Amino acid sequence: MSEIFGFDAYSPKEIAERVQSVGVAKARLPLLSQVTLGILAGGFIGLGALYFTLVASDASLSFAASRVLGGLAFSLGLILVVVAGAELFTGNNLLVMAWASGRISTLQLARNWLVIYLANFVGALGLVLLVLWSQQWRMNGDAVGITAVKIAAAKAALPFWEAFFKGILCNILVCLAMWLALAGRSVVDKILAIIFPISAFVAAGFEHSVANMYFIPVGILIQEQLPTAALPAVKWTGMLSNLAAVTLGNVVGGGMVAAVYYLVYCRYGDESQR
Repeated sequence: MSEIFGFDAYSPKEIAERVQSVGVAKARLPLLSQVTLGILAGGFIGLGALYFTLVASDASLSFAASRVLGGLAFSLGLILVVVAGAELFTGNNLLVMAWASGRISTLQLARNWLVIYLANFVGALGLVLLVLWSQQWRMNGDAVGITAVKIAAAKAALPFWEAFFKGILCNILVCLAMWLALAGRSVVDKILAIIFPISAFVAAGFEHSVANMYFIPVGILIQEQLPTAALPAVKWTGMLSNLAAVTLGNVVGGGMVAAVYYLVYCRYGDESQR
């Protein structure tokens, strides 16, 4: 049937092998490459968040339409990461597969996560500054800026455990999007594979640590230039609390995806083919 319909995607077992091979390559990247690609990914995800905020600022949209369209817009971030090439902390949680197979060490795993996480933060903050200096948030009569502040305040106010579990759910979908993208052989394949899982996590209100590296700082800095009487206050301590919970949740969620597919396709090597 695959020959008739031209189904040319990699099989799940082939994807598992690709995830491990890619994980080894990522872990062995030179430090400068990791930092540079990590900064790019932070900026790319920030662009997706910026796009989402623009859609969410339109008060004429219904709740469902705003969430779904905003999710589609946010998908831009991971599309840029995968197609243009960048290193994203949440996607790199799939390195657990290469680590579990013994192909990378614990030190290599920890080093990659730490470097990429910090580089993502730098990239996201760089975009925040560009947005502030460009006054992009003034669009629609300051509605974009007001929406940005409200988004930041809602995220910073999340209780720890709520943010943690939303982080788990988020990165299950993000890592599944990465998994599906590795099944594709063309740019179109990869884009279509990314859109649905990513738009789903955004529409459902789950929490992504790298996106929040943009969402919360931009809200904190914009609030200083808006009349704050009717707006909730957002503090840096709220950002730190959110990132702590969401980052842990993202690691658990990504690790769950990696662990399940490791157990299915990698734990027993080729025994399933015998």
